[in-house]
Amino acid sequence: MGSTEPILQKVLGVGIIGCGEVCQTVHLPTLGHLSDYFQVTYLCDVSSDALQHCKKKVAGQEPETTRDVATLCASPSVDVVFITNSNEYHAAHAIIALQHNKHVLLEKPASITIRDADAIVAAESKSRGKVFVGYMRRYAAAFVDAIEEIGSVEKILYARVRVDIIGPNHIFVDQSGTFPKKFSDFAPADTEDIVNRNTELLTQALEVECGVEQTDRSKRFWRILGGLGSHDLSAMRETLGMPTSVKGVSYNFPFWNVLFQYPGFAVSYESGMDQVPRFDAHIEIYSAKKTVRVQYDTPYVKGLPTTLHICENVNGAYKESMIRRTYEDPYTLEIMELYKMIVEGKQIKTTAADAKKDLEIFGMIMRAGFPVLDSSKVKSNGYAVQDGC
Repeated sequence: MGSTEPILQKVLGVGIIGCGEVCQTVHLPTLGHLSDYFQVTYLCDVSSDALQHCKKKVAGQEPETTRDVATLCASPSVDVVFITNSNEYHAAHAIIALQHNKHVLLEKPASITIRDADAIVAAESKSRGKVFVGYMRRYAAAFVDAIEEIGSVEKILYARVRVDIIGPNHIFVDQSGTFPKKFSDFAPADTEDIVNRNTELLTQALEVECGVEQTDRSKRFWRILGGLGSHDLSAMRETLGMPTSVKGVSYNFPFWNVLFQYPGFAVSYESGMDQVPRFDAHIEIYSAKKTVRVQYDTPYVKGLPTTLHICENVNGAYKESMIRRTYEDPYTLEIMELYKMIVEGKQIKTTAADAKKDLEIFGMIMRAGFPVLDSSKVKSNGYAVQDGC
């Protein structure tokens, strides 16, 4: 008879930078469920109250805590660094982790400027660590299956990308069963630093790289693209490739639309927020005899389905199928792909270089929808003005 001893696998030590909502509602519970593969060993945040709260939420051994990013990244107990803090720090903290040869799970957006995206790629090239960008929707089983279905169609005629049309986010967070808390024990210097970083990054992104005027409207829309927009625009790239141009932009906050042109077909991108308590996000591809749709629900309530819907003409008859291959949620599937990257050396699709392409699409949208600066001023800053930044 064979051995009955269990097969032991490597348990990776995780250091988390940023103990806010995403950490509390998504990453700590998911890592706790995957305790055969991961153990949270270190937490970092500028809020001491957030550190103490999250410390109690960690399954297994009690993690160490620090306010200093470099201390966490230097720890031998950390194999992979999760960067889940404010967007303004994503690139800077990813680079510190890479300089300490740590692997990185970098929540989207990986960066909010092309300059910083290039800096992450450069740091990765000198490190033994690798960057995994957290586009969890691209790891949903329904999305992976949809890629195969779309590849089988003869010709795409039209596509629709609904990033999210959602009600108040607190409705979903409050029903997540994770009971997240917000804290405000920030030092004045920390508040000043994030404001200064935000100001510098928006100037770099909008004026220097995209060549558009920096206004309240353009700044808000850039933040939206880096938040809600990055999920399904990233998925759109994997499904359809890069658009050739932007035909139009309608930005009437709290709703917005973009019309992308692809070779031979158009793609409508739509999103918005209202007070209706529902979450609607999907990608739908139309061909002559088949329609393929991936339907997402809120990731904050674990176990809600991500489903694949296929409508087709089968010998003149209408056939509609709904497929849910697995009950595993996209975050769980994503984190297991991260594990395979680190332990097995598996190649992943959501790299730092891949994430940079989102910024190119953001730039195409901004230049089509907002007043453009004098191109000579932008070129003098070292960035040539192009369609797509």
